[in-house]
Amino acid sequence: MKIYTKTGDQGLTSLIGGTRVPKSSLRIDCYGTVDELNSYIGLLRDQEVNAPRREILKEIQDRLFTIGSHLATDPSQDVHKRLPDLHAADVALLETQMDLMSEALPPLREFVLPGGHPAVSFGHVARCVCRRAERLAVHLGEESSVEDLVVMYLNRLSDYLFVLSRAMAQDLGVGEVTWKPRL
Repeated sequence: MKIYTKTGDQGLTSLIGGTRVPKSSLRIDCYGTVDELNSYIGLLRDQEVNAPRREILKEIQDRLFTIGSHLATDPSQDVHKRLPDLHAADVALLETQMDLMSEALPPLREFVLPGGHPAVSFGHVARCVCRRAERLAVHLGEESSVEDLVVMYLNRLSDYLFVLSRAMAQDLGVGEVTWKPRL
């Protein structure tokens, strides 16, 4: 089977269920951003500092594929029963992981600027992409149907990525760069 089909050459693509939509549609932008986020999570998983976190990061990538499949599905088609599912326990896992990392972190008293080490910066970029995916999912939910758990997972994941960035900075022995507002 060839990877190229030429069916998208006119700017249309197919949703799960067969419906053809413009590649510029909000739904495509939304699941494309989740795919971009998944690539950044892969970049984080490849950072040596995250060796002990590789399994959780792979789990997150798996859940992002699940979310992408839900977002790529035509809500008017009856194909949801064939999709992988997302559970409240997936959100709870992120919360548990944040709590564990937070136990070892100093209290947060200032805003943290992205940077200090490339791995930390990758974490903050992933956080920002996650926030964009969340905004797009909320917007899509205003126009169509998006499961509440999708938005909840993306919201919690961006929090997780913030805490992960702080934990990586600590593990790497680099000080967090804090914002000092000019008054």
